[in-house]
Amino acid sequence: MTRMADITNAQIDAALARGNLALQTEPRAETARYDRQLDRMIVELTNGCVFAFPPRLAQGLEQASPDQLAKVEILGRGTGLHWEELDVDLSIPGLMAGIFGTRAFMARRAGQATSPAKAAAARANGAKGGRPRKSAQG
Repeated sequence: MTRMADITNAQIDAALARGNLALQTEPRAETARYDRQLDRMIVELTNGCVFAFPPRLAQGLEQASPDQLAKVEILGRGTGLHWEELDVDLSIPGLMAGIFGTRAFMARRAGQATSPAKAAAARANGAKGGRPRKSAQG
């Protein structure tokens, strides 16, 4: 583990440069609001773009009321969104990459997804008699 005394000025300068580069290149929120008519979180970014997503996709927001969703705050320098009452934090780069929660949350969501291929496979398995019964071994 690195002690504070072991950190050099060059390492500090490099970290500051990485932080400045991230500020210039990563998406940052300028404003955020909940649109009740569209049922969407609307995030205006510092680069002039707008990003919107349905709150039911995000971990912790699935059951939130419109009043709770409207209480969104921007974290730090626009790096994330925060709902104090719901104890939910979401990162802007993560949201824009389609990450709406923890790895486990996203895996559960993927398992719930339906597609024509998944429906066809379920029908084919059903035609074969469905899922095999569990054996009663003791």
